[in-house]
Amino acid sequence: MLPVADFGSTGHTSTRVIFGAAALGAMSQSRADATLQQVADAGINHIDTAAGYGASEDRLKPWLADHRSSVFLATKTGERGGAAARAQLETSLERMGVDHVDLIQLHNLVDPDEWETAFAPGGAAEALVAARDEGLAAHIGVTGHGLPVAGMHLRSLERYDFASVLLPINFILMDNPAYRSDVEQLLALCADRKVAVQTIKSIARGRWADGDTSRFSWYEPLTEAAPIARAVRYVLANEQLFLNTSSDARLLPLLLEAAEGDLSAPSDDEMRSDVADLGITPLFDEASPAAI
Repeated sequence: MLPVADFGSTGHTSTRVIFGAAALGAMSQSRADATLQQVADAGINHIDTAAGYGASEDRLKPWLADHRSSVFLATKTGERGGAAARAQLETSLERMGVDHVDLIQLHNLVDPDEWETAFAPGGAAEALVAARDEGLAAHIGVTGHGLPVAGMHLRSLERYDFASVLLPINFILMDNPAYRSDVEQLLALCADRKVAVQTIKSIARGRWADGDTSRFSWYEPLTEAAPIARAVRYVLANEQLFLNTSSDARLLPLLLEAAEGDLSAPSDDEMRSDVADLGITPLFDEASPAAI
């Protein structure tokens, strides 16, 4: 059975494994239906998608017609202006065939100029608050990628009481002292304010060597059961964290198997052995601190 926890202050008791519906973005409907059956069979009760995830929202629509009441449904808008963010949310609701989402998130809000636009009068943040007050969304969150993300999330939480944050966490990223320090500050604030913390990129091995990002996942994932299990345990051993599954749905069974087992933290020596043996490298560095 998958572990569960309160998703911050939202009132939802969530499986700590959240289905990352980016995996549906390039699928046929039949393949998406089969994947969502795996999700349901595993007992996952939280789905995370985004307007920008290809056809993901469209692929969810038939399944949600029968399962909407059993899942916490989250989507995202990448728009920074208020009118555009509102329009994108309304389009997402139409694409999924629902009258509201449980969580609408500002997608990858890391760039300082975009941040200023989103929080300015008439910006996306203001529009999403209005949409929430009208019942189109129950809660508002913020997501991000790259090395500056934890610091920017701290800045966002100074401005607004978001229900959730989302950011990359894995061993090699947290081995970066500056990144780790920012993340630890963020986790302390989120614990104090009951903000849910979602993680991504748990099983990332590194960027594709040839630079091609057109595969199932834009990064190269781990593919073997044992290192995937250690990577999953590295995240879920911290009871504060939720883990969003990979956009490569072929790895979903291995992720689920790991999350249903022993969640004791692997040792640093075990994780460093995986780094050395598998050639794991950071997705983000000083040269590309905020890549997707």
